[in-house]
Amino acid sequence: MSEQVGAAPRPKLPPLLALLAGVVLVEAIAMVAVAAILLIDVLTQPAASLGGGIALVVLAVLAAVWLAAMVLGTLRRRTWVRGAIFTWQLIQLAVAVGAFQGTFARQDIGWLLLIPSVAAIALLFTPSVMNSTRRAS
Repeated sequence: MSEQVGAAPRPKLPPLLALLAGVVLVEAIAMVAVAAILLIDVLTQPAASLGGGIALVVLAVLAAVWLAAMVLGTLRRRTWVRGAIFTWQLIQLAVAVGAFQGTFARQDIGWLLLIPSVAAIALLFTPSVMNSTRRAS
């Protein structure tokens, strides 16, 4: 297809904004995997609460859809993505801290959650990402 006549070419995506979208995309893919594992567990394992298991699957699917929406919003340079991504990263940081502690501590999972969260938060506050997702005045 050819471009529209008279349409201004869209400026190139800044590298750090593309990297941020990539980090959130990896998180979205991981959440799809979590939702699939939870669904398999609900279908194959005896559950103490079937309703609770189904609710957990639904929440995981909703989180995956929301992460995918954040990726698209980032690529489209929407202003709302900074707050949404920051909120998700704070939630993920809380889960990571929990993964490092307690009887069932899993440091491997903690690091897998902590590293992309810190990277995404750092990327959110870079000038190129902030300028790209800023509301036009």
